[in-house]
Formats: sequence, C-alpha cells, structure tokens
Amino acid sequence: MTNDFVFHNISQKNMCFQDVFAHIQQFIKRNNKGTYRLMIGTDSQVHPRSTRFITGIVIRNVGHGAWGCLTKHEQPRRIESLHEKISIETDLTEEVASLFTVDLKKQLYDLILPYVKEGSSLTIEGHIDIGMGERNKTKIYVDEMMNRIEVLGMKPLIKPDSIVASSYANRFTK
Repeated sequence: MTNDFVFHNISQKNMCFQDVFAHIQQFIKRNNKGTYRLMIGTDSQVHPRSTRFITGIVIRNVGHGAWGCLTKHEQPRRIESLHEKISIETDLTEEVASLFTVDLKKQLYDLILPYVKEGSSLTIEGHIDIGMGERNKTKIYVDEMMNRIEVLGMKPLIKPDSIVASSYANRFTK
C-alpha cells in the first residue's frame, strides 16, 4: 500500500489529500449548523488480470447535500480469496482514514463545536462492504473488520448502511 493517494471526482482530477481536506473544510464552513457524516469506504472488483480497489471519501450534511471523491488502487493479480479481498479493502479504508490525523480531525470538530448546542454534529465512519445477511458469504468476517475500524476511533458500518463502500465506490470498480 502507498500513502501517495491521488483523488478525483467528476469535476476535479489529481487532488492530493490536502486538496480533499480543504474541500471538506469548505463544505462544512458553508453551514456549520449541520449533522455531518465523514464517511470512508472501499470496494473492489476482480478483473481478468488485476483487482481494482476504489476508496471513497464523502462528507455529507444530512438533508443538505454531500461532497465526495475517490482514489484507485490496482493490484496486478486476481484476488480470489474473499477474506484477502475484504482485508485489503479494510486496509485501504484504514490507510485513507489515517490521513485524517488527530490535528486535522480537531480542525473539523472546531468548525462545528460552536454550534453543538444548536444540533450540529460530526461523526466519522468507516464503511465496510460486508453484511450479516443469512446468505452473505462475508458475514463471518464482520466482527474482525468492524473491530479494525473501531480501533481507529471510527464508527464502523456494514451493509446496508455502508453506502460509501457498497454504492459510491462500487460504481467505479467496474
């Protein structure tokens, strides 16, 4: 894995993490009195000669829009092991989440702190593309992956609530 992530979305290309963080700050500054969810999640797709991993970062003001971006990581082999694939997805989510250092998270919390009594909040979530459904093959890994996300101080979410991994990033793995 690498810390040299390059992010993009439909309107911006080649963003470094500092650019992404600045966009998140600006998004919150537009309306500090919001219910914010900073969501990070990864999905993957096995292709004929590689496995593509897409990690998304989304800042959402519940009921008032969102801003997001993606980064791509390509493994030059087919990863057939479900556990290995999910583990790498979680690794990448953890790696991107670690870019939000204690100082950077404090900067985000400081933006909403004056408005907490008015209902403003910020939750940082790790979205994992696994589920507990009876027929879901990934259910045996739920505790392991959720514990990994929780250790980072993030709220772990799985399907159907892990929308950044299972919906946003998923669209770009094809």
